[in-house]
Amino acid sequence: MMKRILGAMLLFIFALNINIAAQQLLTLEQCRQLAIDNNKALKIASEQEKTAYYNKKEALSKFFPEIQFVGGYLRNQKSLHLLPMLPPEIALPIPIGDITSIPLDDNIRNGIYKAGEVDIKNVWAGGFNLTQPIFMGGKIIAYNDLRSYAQELAKTMKETQMTDVIVEVDNAYWQVVSVANKKKLAESYVQLMKKMDYDISAMEEEGVATKADRLSVNVKLNEAEMTLTKAENGLSLAKMLLSQICGLPISNAITVKDENLDNLGITTDNDTIPNIDEALANRTEIRSLELATKISGKQEKIALADFMPNVALTANYLWTNPNLSAGFEKKFDGMWNVGVIVKVPLNFFSNSAKLNVAKTETRIKQFQLADAKEKITLQINQSAYKLSEANKKLATTQKNTEKADENLRYATVGFEEGVISASDVMAAHTAWLSAHSDQIDAQIDIILCRIYLNKALGRKL
Repeated sequence: MMKRILGAMLLFIFALNINIAAQQLLTLEQCRQLAIDNNKALKIASEQEKTAYYNKKEALSKFFPEIQFVGGYLRNQKSLHLLPMLPPEIALPIPIGDITSIPLDDNIRNGIYKAGEVDIKNVWAGGFNLTQPIFMGGKIIAYNDLRSYAQELAKTMKETQMTDVIVEVDNAYWQVVSVANKKKLAESYVQLMKKMDYDISAMEEEGVATKADRLSVNVKLNEAEMTLTKAENGLSLAKMLLSQICGLPISNAITVKDENLDNLGITTDNDTIPNIDEALANRTEIRSLELATKISGKQEKIALADFMPNVALTANYLWTNPNLSAGFEKKFDGMWNVGVIVKVPLNFFSNSAKLNVAKTETRIKQFQLADAKEKITLQINQSAYKLSEANKKLATTQKNTEKADENLRYATVGFEEGVISASDVMAAHTAWLSAHSDQIDAQIDIILCRIYLNKALGRKL
């Protein structure tokens, strides 16, 4: 008995959890944060930003000396002999009587030969090297500036990506709100048609309506139910899309906060547009192209530095075994040295080609920047005009909705009193549905137009 009770409780808790999960409520800010946290492109942009940061640190290290340790071991087949093997006899430069040469004992010959032997069969060498750049033609400074601009560029590109993600989320969010309101509208339309179907059936029984009138109402009721089915399917798909963008499991088990509002509260206030120059200064795309142009300028300086001589200070400490400073004695010993290295490039042909390529890239970036400014200016004007049109459309749809409501009310009362035909009432219902649907579209259009305008102006979304 206890097992059954426990099983029933577990089943109840499981069902309750499923119901809670199915009723997950999300606000617009929560959807944005989920999308930012789960977006793969933003994660890639974050890693690219880290890469640019570490590249900047690596570029900064070029100002400081480079220190390295070098060591090695060499096994030789033979030893080194400084003296050759002497012949058995040494000829005298001036004969002494009959003596023209002096014979040498083999022990003496071998002893002299061994005395000049240096054992290099096992050679060990190692040491520290320090190289401090003194003048590199301005390459190091330009390289550091380039990496600084690249770091800013990575950050700006991440901001651009984040703006795109927010716009995508907002668009999906308000599409859910739009379809949800149309679904509620379709439900109201179905209820109206059901009531009319009931009324027309009663009137047919009383003989004040024909069968044709009832069949016409039935057709309209079926159309209303089909419209509701499409709205339900559209809402499920819209929620699935929003779930995918937010990084949630793809399902329709979410509810957005604004979909339950009876009135979105959208007004037709005049939206002020700032100066175009200020808008261009705020656009991350413009900042990215400006940074890219600066990077190309630094690449020019790096290419120009290849024409300049390079000067560096070097210092070394070297150990060897055999000891080079003690007659190749079999022990480690070391010595230090300092010097200056000067490198003068002479390959002017290839360096000129590199410089011309860098100059060409700079001009390309300048043209791209000018083109982007023109297109963004056009985009701002287009977004402003679309918002103005959306405001006018909303004002018109609000008037049409009021008229459609009043027309439906009069038509319904007249139909119930028998002075208006069923076809006229159905026409009023259709007009009512169309007017309210247009008003929802107009409200969502204003929201989206403001989002796109704010993006075009570089405002924070």
